[in-house]
Formats: sequence, C-alpha cells, structure tokens
Amino acid sequence: MNRISIAQPGGREQLHLETRPDLHPGPGEVRVAVAAIGVNFADIAIRLGLYESAKKFVGWPITPGFETAGVIDAVGPGAEALLAEQGLRVGSQVIAVSLFFGYASQVVVPAAHLVPLPAGWSLEEGAAFPVAWLTAWYGLHHLANARAGDRVLVHSAAGGVGQALVQLAVAQGCHVLGTVGNEQKVSTVSALGAERVVVRAAGKLWREVREWAPNGVDIILDANGLETLADGYRNLAPAGRLVVYGHASMLDRGGKRTPLWKLAWRWLRTPRWNPLDMTTQNRSVLAFNLSFLFDKTELLREGIGFVLARVAAGQAKPLAVTAFPLAKAADAHLALESGTTTGKLVLLP
Repeated sequence: MNRISIAQPGGREQLHLETRPDLHPGPGEVRVAVAAIGVNFADIAIRLGLYESAKKFVGWPITPGFETAGVIDAVGPGAEALLAEQGLRVGSQVIAVSLFFGYASQVVVPAAHLVPLPAGWSLEEGAAFPVAWLTAWYGLHHLANARAGDRVLVHSAAGGVGQALVQLAVAQGCHVLGTVGNEQKVSTVSALGAERVVVRAAGKLWREVREWAPNGVDIILDANGLETLADGYRNLAPAGRLVVYGHASMLDRGGKRTPLWKLAWRWLRTPRWNPLDMTTQNRSVLAFNLSFLFDKTELLREGIGFVLARVAAGQAKPLAVTAFPLAKAADAHLALESGTTTGKLVLLP
C-alpha cells in the first residue's frame, strides 16, 4: 500500500509518500481499497502540528485524512454480519470515515464506519461527503437547532462545509447570508439558494449583515476564528447562537508554521465571553471539533442518515470536487491554503 506520512510538524515539504505492507482487518473491521480521499483544512492544521486530537490520539509520525471512498476488499472476523445489515459485502462501493490514516491506498475501519455509496455518485463525490456534511449537520441541526424562518449567516460559504451548510439551511426553510473570500465565489453560493452573498474583503460585511437582519442573526456558523468572532457575537439576535468549528484566521496563508509569538498574540486577541453577560444578553456560543466525536457512532450515523434523506429528496446535492494525485498531496494543500478553491478537494491514490 501507499500512504502519505508526516514525520514532524512543518510545511508542505513534510508530506512524504511511502510504501508500506498491506493492512489486515481485525475483528469487526473491514479493509477498503481506496479510490478517493477527501482533503480538509484540518489536514493542514495536522501537518502544522496544531490539531489537538492528532496530538492526543496519534502523535508523530502521522498520516492525515478522515474520509475515503472505495471498494471493500477484505473483511475481519465478525464483520460480515455487520456488513450484511447494510447490504454490503466484499466488492461493495462504500464511503468510510476514519480517525486519521485516510491519505492512503488502503484503510482499515470498523464495519460501522462504512456507508454504501449512494446511487449515481462517483467515488470522488463519496470521498468528499462525510466531513463536510457531518460538520454542517452537527453545527446547524444538532447544536443550533435551526428552525424554518431563522436567519443564518454562513462564513466561508463556498468551501465544502460552507456549501453543505447553505444547502441544509435552505432545505430547512431558513434565510441564508453567505460570506466568501472573493467575487469569483459569489455565483457559486447564490446558486445554492443564499439570499445574499458578501465578499468579506470588501470591508462592508457587518453593514450588509445589519441591513439583511436588522433585528440580529439567529445562527452564525464560523470557522474563521479571530477574524469574525467578536463582530459575529455582537450581531446575534436575542436567543441567537454563534457556532464555532474552526480557527482558520489563527494560521498564516502559505503553508508554513505560524511563529509561536504570532499564535500567542492572536490567542490573546481571541474574544472571551462571560457566562453572566451571555445570560443577560440572551446569546449563546457553542463549539465543537468533529474528530472528538468519532466514538459516537450512532450519533454520526444519525447525521449521515439525515443528510442522505435530504439528498434523496433533491434538497441537497454532492459537492463539486477537484482531484489531485495522492503523490501531489502538497499541491492540494497549496490550493486549499490559497483560499481560491470552491467545493472539495480529493486525492486519488
């Protein structure tokens, strides 16, 4: 098998392709011959040594990657019955989620971490599915409890999670405003049903937000961090919820490690909220990291079922993908770091 390995924190030059012995599934596990791998911003944070769950669960060296799609090609003891419950067997095309180790031509996962590839989907579209859509579902529905009529602000709305959030919010009957990094992304988000799309760099974001939601925003979903958190909280409506699932603005563009002094300065400038003030203002801040939820199998399967029901009803569609060879993982990271991409990036072993 081939896989990407990172020996130590650093830039894109740390992504090394290596050949390893084939994997063998243990009890209750399944091996998947990987055809496509989803790329996420979290993979960059892992490479830079700034991802807490990577440090907690794996350490160095590490192979990043949370989501893959491919074909079941080996089954461990006791896994066949679990597969049969989903109509799966050796040779079935599946989507798999794993706690790291996805940048590889083989993955071994518990049978419960597999989902049949939806009819009509390519394996590339399948690999782009789990992280973006589970993040969107968990933040918008499980935490924020979105209701029809809510005004929802989605930051980085042209990215993978952003596009999933826009589609789920529109399907729920919410009013959606999306923010993007440049004018070229506006049409992508508008086509998904957002009522308004604002380019953050234009310097008029919060003025347009107040015009769109004069009484405040009900739900804000933010992976930017320092760049937008404080203003977002100030623009919440009574009973509004700010959902935080990333801190992209903590890192510098370009793929190199941010100096520790700069990280410390940004950390000091990150807003803190007093619970007494939050109670008085009737606003909430919620936060999560999907990688710490991988042991909650039933919860994640609930989310996958919710999203696939929306897909079957025509209320959501697979994300557009841009593919890179696995050996060119550094190029995929460069593209994601540039802030110019839309949809999802995938790697092809």
